[in-house]
Amino acid sequence: MARADTGAGFFLAFFGQICRMSHIMSAGEFAVIETGGKQYQVKAGDVIKVEKLSGSEGKSLNIGDKVTFNHVLLVDNGKDTTIGNPYIEGAKVEASLQESGKDKKVLVVKYKQKSRYLKRNGHRQPFMRVKIEGIK
Repeated sequence: MARADTGAGFFLAFFGQICRMSHIMSAGEFAVIETGGKQYQVKAGDVIKVEKLSGSEGKSLNIGDKVTFNHVLLVDNGKDTTIGNPYIEGAKVEASLQESGKDKKVLVVKYKQKSRYLKRNGHRQPFMRVKIEGIK
């Protein structure tokens, strides 16, 4: 039996999933963007939580700043679907920064029994919450 995550089978499964989702969503355009090693399905007005973004030339971003996502994988305007290889040339998604902060603490514990070895470490991942303004 062939695996679903290889070659054309994966593409057809992914595309089929997007097509099924398109009738669930309200009529309008949506896009699939990539940022922080993850993919997000967005439409205008959505608020999404993404990995921390850096500004241009290493400057930090402030609340209300405009952010542009250039790694657009797919755009659907209700009639036509455009799929990039891997990205769509000239397509971009514009957003504004709503909030930045740190997630809940994740505890990392290393333990070895019978040897009195116990290490605890905590980590809080920085994030940003952005509101999608438009797809171009």
